[in-house]
Amino acid sequence: MTSHQGQLYLDLWLRLLQQGSAADQAAALCRYAQSWPGVSQAYWLSWQPHEQIYAHDGGGPALPPGQGDPLKASDALLFEQLSREWCLPLAQVRQGQTWLSGRLRRAGLAEGSLIALTPKTPGVLVVAIETAQHAAALPAMATLLQTLLANRPEQPADVMLLQCDPLPGLRMNSLATPVAMNAAMQQLLAHHPGSVISDLLPVNYAQLVTACLNQSRAIGEVESTWAGKFLLWQFIPEPSLDAVMVRCRDATTEIRRKREAAVASRLYRLITENTTDLISRHTPDGRFLDASPASWTLLGYWPEALRGRSAQSLLHPRDRGRSLFQAAEALARDGYLTLTYRIRHRDGHYLWFETACRGIRETYTGDVVEIVCISRDITARVRAEEENRRLAEVVRANTDLVLFLDSQGQLTMVNPSARRALGIRGEQDLPSLAELLNPEDFHRLRQQGWSGAIQRGAWATEARLMPLGAETGFVVSLVLLAHRGAGGQYYFSLVARDMTERELRETEQRRHQDELAHTARLITMGELASGIAHEINQPLAAVMNYAGASQRYLKTLHEQPENAARVAEGLRLIADQARHAAAVISRLRGFLRKGSRNIQRLDIETVVREAMDLCAWEASRHQVTIYFENSHFENSHFEKNRSENDDAGFEEPQTHSLSALPPVYGDAVLLEQVLVNLLRNAIEANWEQAPQQASRIVLRVDVEGDRLCLRVVDQGPGLPDEAREKLFTPFYTSKHDGLGLGLSMSRTIAEGFGGGLDIEASDQRGATFCCWLPLRRE
Repeated sequence: MTSHQGQLYLDLWLRLLQQGSAADQAAALCRYAQSWPGVSQAYWLSWQPHEQIYAHDGGGPALPPGQGDPLKASDALLFEQLSREWCLPLAQVRQGQTWLSGRLRRAGLAEGSLIALTPKTPGVLVVAIETAQHAAALPAMATLLQTLLANRPEQPADVMLLQCDPLPGLRMNSLATPVAMNAAMQQLLAHHPGSVISDLLPVNYAQLVTACLNQSRAIGEVESTWAGKFLLWQFIPEPSLDAVMVRCRDATTEIRRKREAAVASRLYRLITENTTDLISRHTPDGRFLDASPASWTLLGYWPEALRGRSAQSLLHPRDRGRSLFQAAEALARDGYLTLTYRIRHRDGHYLWFETACRGIRETYTGDVVEIVCISRDITARVRAEEENRRLAEVVRANTDLVLFLDSQGQLTMVNPSARRALGIRGEQDLPSLAELLNPEDFHRLRQQGWSGAIQRGAWATEARLMPLGAETGFVVSLVLLAHRGAGGQYYFSLVARDMTERELRETEQRRHQDELAHTARLITMGELASGIAHEINQPLAAVMNYAGASQRYLKTLHEQPENAARVAEGLRLIADQARHAAAVISRLRGFLRKGSRNIQRLDIETVVREAMDLCAWEASRHQVTIYFENSHFENSHFEKNRSENDDAGFEEPQTHSLSALPPVYGDAVLLEQVLVNLLRNAIEANWEQAPQQASRIVLRVDVEGDRLCLRVVDQGPGLPDEAREKLFTPFYTSKHDGLGLGLSMSRTIAEGFGGGLDIEASDQRGATFCCWLPLRRE
């Protein structure tokens, strides 16, 4: 504490002696004593004549109680001694037997003085010092205080006014130096003993004092912060004294509320201006009082355009009466309401809104005087709910089996078709998927289906579903779909279609296709009748020739015994030609075989050779040579192999076989029909391009990846682009006498084997047809 502030407390003590409470006087005196160097504590004890003791009267710090029986306590001897010696050392007083001596001993006060004073009522000032070297100054303090009491002046009226002020106050001179303070200021400082007056004042208090005196006007509401409190100061000029009275009040609660209100106001304004929801105020009849800027984003109106406008005028005609009636009734009864309705945008289209309304009531009558609404656009949500409702209706009405299940395979929901097909009653708990599938299908679904559906969104397979309580099931086509929930977890839906009818239809369709293919083969045989007759006439003519020669040799056998060997050779040749004719007939019977298709491992070489044999005579008649190439063996080469009477032209492979190829599966007769169709088309194309001229056709076998390709390359005129697009369309043909079913049927046959039939683009003359089949590698 500064010496100047100690002077202020001394001045305050003297002023309080004229008009002030005993507690304020004691506090000011103790604070003044503590301003002396080395003083650690100061206590004021007033004399209690009835009790004959020195006691604390509520001002300043207090000493602990004495020892012994309080009813026998007495400081009379000490009072008499102090009336003669008004300054006693504490060490001397501690040794006595008075009540105060015991209190000093219990307080642990050893160094200091006891100063007797009589401001109004007799009392004693107990001054404790830190070290004995400061004791020499205490008699001077006692002398100063006795002198001031004996010569204290009467306080003027203005000083008395300062002391009567309930607010903490100071008087400052023109240099902004405090010259007096009141008891309220003393009490304010008492909470923080180490504080000085300048800590409380605004930082620019000196400038404020100067401005106040120069301008002769009061300056108010100047804020300062001290010890976690907010103080508001007033500077009031006193020209007659050339001083300024400075008063303050604790405005901590007020300022904090204002700041919290300002923060809340800014936050509310920030929320109101930036929220996507529309915040609006309305009169009880629904007219807009105000609206947030979101009105422009949601409705196309600025808040200024909505003020005074009735909300009813924006509602959909079907929602006007119902919404207003519900709002008025619910707000009057409950004070709040949530509405869903349609409202018109400025552009003319309608939006779905959800509005939460709350009524503001009049304090005394309880009537609703204002309505506050928070509205949001839920158009997307309403549309999504409508779409979900429609999808749910589709799922319920779907004839396919729809099952929803979790990641563990437990069914969570099924549609009515699934309940009927699987035998699940309405009140029955849903089973797990493992109960409806055989172990092999369920294991495949868990091992492949789950991950496949998560990676690609869907996974498909075929399986057999087993209804509850049934011994046999039915084949279904399964599509497993993966869905990701809002929490990141996956759940699945399973769409199953009963394939029983499809299998029956496919079986019937295959039967019709086989009959149509058989009819096409009969037609082909009819078109190849001359070639077939040639194939059979050749061995029959040879048989007749060999038989006639053998008969002649038999007639001369007795004359020429050596003719027996010639007869035997003739019979061998007759047998060879008969076997050849039988092979031709067997090949024709196999080609014309009627029945269901027989899918088995194919001998491609045999199929190719028989197809070429069937087309050999027609190729020879049109001067066309058929070459067979096999790229599976790099060293394959070919030689011409014609018999004497064979008019057909084709070259065939040597001893290298196609049996080393990976397995190819299909029906040999149907594949042979495809090759015959392609070869005959190629022969006709060559003849159309160059009549009466020799030409060639190449039938090539290639292995490309996991496919076996059978290519037929002709030297015909080729096909225009528009014809290529329609080439495999049923009943489309470029021939004047064609039916347009050959290529369409051939493609259907190849696709039935898992392959296909296409025409390949080529820069050379002619056309290249490629029939490919899948290879099954070991």
